[in-house]
Amino acid sequence: MNTELLRRRLEKRGFHVLAEQDGRNLKVLLEQFHPDLILMDLSLPDRDGWELTQEIKSQESTAQIPIIAVTAHAMVGDREKALAAGCDDYESKPVDFPVLIDKIESLLRKKKSSKKAP
Repeated sequence: MNTELLRRRLEKRGFHVLAEQDGRNLKVLLEQFHPDLILMDLSLPDRDGWELTQEIKSQESTAQIPIIAVTAHAMVGDREKALAAGCDDYESKPVDFPVLIDKIESLLRKKKSSKKAP
């Protein structure tokens, strides 16, 4: 339900959203769709989001994709653990939507400007 609500709100803001809750399909989806950004739930039912993030960031073809951890893990140290796993930012649940939008837009601007750099 949280995924669906977040998807609808992002689409209303003009984002194209592909929601996938099965981490086993992630590699195929990344190759097929080449996302500009990933919102990673760190508690997926079938795979560990921490490991998936490390896997994405370790592959040359996907390492440049910004990842924001969106998670219920909100204990002391969880933000640092997510960043150490390779996430570019972190947002705990319940999601503060305006803050999340700011983080998304900031990471997308940074990615776009890094593509222009020589």
